[in-house]
Amino acid sequence: MDSMETLLSQIQAFSGSPQDVSHLHSLLKQSEDSLQSQQPSRFVPLLEQLDPSKHSLGYLYFLEAYASGPISREQASGFLLTVVNFINSCAVEQIRLAPDKFLSICKKYKDQVMQLQVPMQGVAPLRTAIRKIQSSSEHLTSLHSDFFLLCILSKCYKSAQSILDEDIFEVDQPRDLFLYGYYGGIINIGLKRFDKAIECLHNVFTSPMTSLNAIAVEAYKKYILVSLIQNGQVPSFPKYTSASAQRGLKTYTQPYIDLATSYATGKFAEIEACIQTNMDKYQSDSNLGLVKQVLSSLYKHNIQRLTQTYLTLSLQDIANTVQLNTPKEAEMHVLRMIQDGEIFATINQKDGMVSFHEDPEQYKTCEMIEHIDSSIQRLMKLSKKLSAIDEQISCDPTYANKVGRERPRYDYDDFDSVPHKFF
Repeated sequence: MDSMETLLSQIQAFSGSPQDVSHLHSLLKQSEDSLQSQQPSRFVPLLEQLDPSKHSLGYLYFLEAYASGPISREQASGFLLTVVNFINSCAVEQIRLAPDKFLSICKKYKDQVMQLQVPMQGVAPLRTAIRKIQSSSEHLTSLHSDFFLLCILSKCYKSAQSILDEDIFEVDQPRDLFLYGYYGGIINIGLKRFDKAIECLHNVFTSPMTSLNAIAVEAYKKYILVSLIQNGQVPSFPKYTSASAQRGLKTYTQPYIDLATSYATGKFAEIEACIQTNMDKYQSDSNLGLVKQVLSSLYKHNIQRLTQTYLTLSLQDIANTVQLNTPKEAEMHVLRMIQDGEIFATINQKDGMVSFHEDPEQYKTCEMIEHIDSSIQRLMKLSKKLSAIDEQISCDPTYANKVGRERPRYDYDDFDSVPHKFF
């Protein structure tokens, strides 16, 4: 019996109790060199003799060794089916003993579905894989970004919504956080949840960084466009944005900053001229669709400005002011904005007059009270979580040593010279 047959017997024998599985894990780690030296095709008959739900750890080791070699187009469909079956049936407590190998298999699977140009095929399996490898719903894994990418390529934005709406507090790698925010922003744009897209993209370029990275640059470009669409303006950088990010982003996103400057004038001619000048850049960045939405959003924001000045206005006056061709176009824009809750108004069809109103919400319905209560509960939970994280960081020896080195030391005789900010 060769080494692989022996290992197969050990997997079948030691996949029962947690103690047996722990022993098996030691045996598998000792056999890694032997596994990597085998021809990948050697593992196909071995995998057929294992049950992925009972022998999950051993199956994972064999499957990774099989996937380490090149997979031909003829083998691809069989490989994908094997991985999907394993992801769906594997035992969580076993695969978490070798998380790197599980992630490696899932990434190989993602690469294959992209190579075959069937990204939709990978959406459901990767969502299941995330749930199995996560220590909690607050844990950001390196599979999140792969899953989001497949959702974007297949336009299955809804499939990502439940995972995207979870609060994240645990991150394995900084790059995962950047990609999570960037892809999450794109998915929220696809879902027309522009407020949430702004939040995701904002988290990318304001994250701590010693040097600017390409993901932050692309995120900031989309952040400018979505901010204009949603709010009609782009906020300045918050104080906690790193200096390198602030300097670099202004350098690498000039066409987008120019667009925001043109937008602030409220004049279509200036915006159209800016778009025409930078058309190639917007197109090469795959942002032309958003740029066109920026242009059309100017009608909405110009109409919203009118509500701050006038109580009543004719449709003809609205059309003239916001540069629409006819009163009918103005009516369609106003009706759409009323329907979306962006303005509060009524239209008198007889004389073509629009009356603008205050927000009628009295904040006393059962639905509104439930909404406010749910927001308060979420904020309380977040506050408690942040306090726990702050306490954990404060007690970390590495952090305490660093703070101790950076903070100036004083003698009692120097008390009068100590800066007041320390007290």
